[in-house]
Amino acid sequence: MPPTALIAEDEPLLAQALQAELAQAWPELQVLATVGDGRRAVDEALRLKPQVLFFDIRMPGQDGLAAAAELADAWPAHEAPMPQLVFVTAYDEYAARAFEAQALDYVLKPVQPQRLQRTVARLRQALAPGTAPAGDALDAALAQWRRLLAAAGGAPGESPAAPLKVIAASDAGGTTVRMVPIEEVLYFEAADKYVRVLTADREHLIRTPLKQLLPQLDPAAFWQVHRAVVVRAGAVESVHRDDAGKMHLRLRGRPDEKIPVSRLYAHLFRAM
Repeated sequence: MPPTALIAEDEPLLAQALQAELAQAWPELQVLATVGDGRRAVDEALRLKPQVLFFDIRMPGQDGLAAAAELADAWPAHEAPMPQLVFVTAYDEYAARAFEAQALDYVLKPVQPQRLQRTVARLRQALAPGTAPAGDALDAALAQWRRLLAAAGGAPGESPAAPLKVIAASDAGGTTVRMVPIEEVLYFEAADKYVRVLTADREHLIRTPLKQLLPQLDPAAFWQVHRAVVVRAGAVESVHRDDAGKMHLRLRGRPDEKIPVSRLYAHLFRAM
């Protein structure tokens, strides 16, 4: 069977250019579909189960980062191996070098034939029949996706900010701003246009998106466990897996709540 791919790119001319260059660099590759937004990319990937995904990082609605995170959690690994993920980016040379340093793949817009040929060579190698057990192959794919999402998530040239000490958050009514010490926060959860800030006894709201908040948090203290949830690691009391294989957490201070754990981040809670 020929290798298969899905392209998610919101600019039709760039999508056509990428497909044309792929036809030259990888003639046997079959592009199953081209979509223009992250929501359709997730739906079509789950329906078609391609072996390679080319995701534009910046797309209207749900961007490529959010789409990839959602797809990783929803992918039916028992039906097909997780696809190889390649981000399509208009980032400058500085950011492109950051991708290279992580040994990860990207396609720089406009498409550069020589760079695409290197990507194709890596993809061919990754798709070659191997002897790794299914579980090991899934772990390797998830690790590659995590690295790629982390590399693509930062803005080009930005230096990490000093960890936050205090969160300025509004109450549910939006009439009062409270200064919440970061050591009191048990978890953050993205919800519509806001991010919920949960302490042991209160809930606050902030407008800063989770992906902008993450670089401002101490990574040793706060762990992303789901595309919409970041928890204080020290607040995790127990980890549970349900009959469907889904993992969730119980936190000290909010024992009645079940915090979902994405497949991408399940490795954080393996027994030592």
